[in-house]
Order: sequence, then structure tokens, then C-alpha cells
Amino acid sequence: MNNGKILEIRGLRKDYKSANKTVSVLKGIDLKIDRGRFIAITGPSGAGKSTLLHISGGLDLPSAGQVFFEGEDIYTLAESKICRLRNSRIAFVFQFYHLLSEFTVLENVLMPAFIGGHGLFSGHKLREEACAALKDLGLEDRMSHFPSQLSGGEMQRTALARALLNKPSLLLCDEPTGNLDSKIGNEIIALIKKISRDSQMTVVMVTHNLELARQADEIYRLNDGVLIN
Repeated sequence: MNNGKILEIRGLRKDYKSANKTVSVLKGIDLKIDRGRFIAITGPSGAGKSTLLHISGGLDLPSAGQVFFEGEDIYTLAESKICRLRNSRIAFVFQFYHLLSEFTVLENVLMPAFIGGHGLFSGHKLREEACAALKDLGLEDRMSHFPSQLSGGEMQRTALARALLNKPSLLLCDEPTGNLDSKIGNEIIALIKKISRDSQMTVVMVTHNLELARQADEIYRLNDGVLIN
């Protein structure tokens, strides 16, 4: 199946079971996203926004339903292939930057290439691309710094450069400005929007911040397990 949609979700459900009850977080989500779009998903805390994002990117198993990425139902794939998708075609930016404290900014950005089988300190072309990404994000003077030497905005831009190194088709952002003040947060979203527009990369962002959500091409609201446009 390939109808031109980069991401298509059908009948998605997610249930969490305890000893004596089942909690339904997602109750039959349907969503179709065109390539190059910037989509925001809002909703109250605990509504399941992060769960939906994680399932969309192959990080968590659905209880029912299907997730098609570039025409392929990802949950019919072997785990090894899902991992390769996450390393090359789907990227994540989280509220918490998940930078490795013992590595420099440049080394952190190169980490996906290292995980993908490239040597961390080899690969001249990859290093050039990582340096170019950092320069584009205003971090050319921070490449040899360690995360502890960065501001929150600089750490999030480093995380963004790392996510973009493999030129993904889909960027999934989970409250990417949650640890930043409003000015820096708006700058980060403006960067993501520009990158999406320039490269035709699709972005799905979950946020509780309606002001940030309004910068997207489309806004959906998730409430009580149901997604509303």
C-alpha cells in the first residue's frame, strides 16, 4: 500500500492492563499525514500524546491497529528492521535532550552514525555533514564543548542536529520545548519549521502549548483517547 501518505494510522488502540482493570489510552485513532507537512497534536497531560507518538515511530507496540510508514506496516516487520528505520528514516526529539555527558557536541551528533555501524571518529563525509548541521543551527562554536557547558537551547539544538544527521523522512517531536523558556522555545520551533519546509521533511509534534501548536500546518487534539482535527 502506497497512496502518497508518509504516515497512516488505522484503528490504533493502546490499552494498559493491571491486575484488576484495563485502561484504554488510545481508542481507535485514524490519521493520515502527507509528506512535508508539519502536524501538531495537543491535549491535556495524560491524554496519550506521547504514547501515540512513540507508537507512530516504532518505539511502543499498539494493542490493536496498524501504522504505515512510507506504505509499509511497520508492526509486521522484524524488530531489527524497525530499529533500522528508527536509525535512518524516522528521528525523534524529546523534551529531555538525552545527550551523553562524556561526549562532545560533535560526537553526540555523530552517535546515530556510530550506532548504525559507522566508526564514531571515522567517516570524513559524515563528520562534514555533522559540522554543517551544527553550523546551520548556530553551534559552530560549540562543537568541542560538552553538554554540561551548554544552555538548554543549545542542548536542544544539538539534539535536533543529531536527529537530522541521517536526513530522516519523518521527525517526531515530544514536547521539544518543555524545558525551555518561551523565547528559546519559539526559536526551536521556528528552526524545525524551516527545516521541514526546506527539506520536505514531515514533522509530527506533540505539545500542550497551543501557541507553539499554531505554528504547525494542521492541529489535532487528543482527548479521552480520541483524535479530533
